[in-house]
Amino acid sequence: MMNAKIIRYIFLMLFTSTVLVAQQEKDSLVLQRAARTLLRDGNELYKKERYVDASVSYRKALEKNATYKKASYNLGNAFYQQKNYKEAVPQYELTTKTSKDTYTKAEAFHNIGNAMLEQKQYQQAIDAFKNSLRNNSKDDETRYNLAVAQKLLKKQQDKDKKDKKKDKNKKDDKNNKDKKDKKDDKGDKKKDKKEGDDKKDKKDPKKDGGKKDSKKQDKEKKKKPRQGKMSPQQIKQLLESLNNEEKKTQKKMNVKKAKGKKVKREKDW
Repeated sequence: MMNAKIIRYIFLMLFTSTVLVAQQEKDSLVLQRAARTLLRDGNELYKKERYVDASVSYRKALEKNATYKKASYNLGNAFYQQKNYKEAVPQYELTTKTSKDTYTKAEAFHNIGNAMLEQKQYQQAIDAFKNSLRNNSKDDETRYNLAVAQKLLKKQQDKDKKDKKKDKNKKDDKNNKDKKDKKDDKGDKKKDKKEGDDKKDKKDPKKDGGKKDSKKQDKEKKKKPRQGKMSPQQIKQLLESLNNEEKKTQKKMNVKKAKGKKVKREKDW
């Protein structure tokens, strides 16, 4: 009796599990069909260049089936056409990780390279194009894009070097100018200090000269004797002496007048 109950219980469990699995598979099929329908709708919108609406359909398809590789890849394309390159790259990367088909991987890497090229991330673009060629070495378009990315990277690096050198020259010029200004300021300060010292050492001529003249006059006053009263005879002798001196002076003046003025002579060139 006990064994019959156990067998009945086991049978019931197996039946329930089978029903659940069948239901899950049925649900999964329903979701996959819905996802395929949404994918087709998205593709139709994409052909009409209605990229925003197409991306909405692809998103809904991925909600029904998160591992739907085609929906993920096409969503990346819709983002790319909207110039939303940052959102496009993760969708392509998902394809490169999940797809087993080398051709599909090559296409995804190629698109990653183009998205990076549009963002001027040239080194990342080069890496993506190389990975694309590893999966499909016969793709000439990828090879051409790789050459373009390498050329643009070199141009960017040359420009960076030029800008760096230019900035360095500007910095050096500024430093030299600052040094020159400091040197000039230092020289001006020394000059001002020297002029200040010279002024300090220089004596006031009026003040000091006044003192010297005053002292000299005092000395002369001390040396000069006081004059007493002159006698009539002394006055007569003084007048005669002055008269004789005046006659001599008048005679000299007459001689000088007779000589005349010198004439300037032109130079012989």
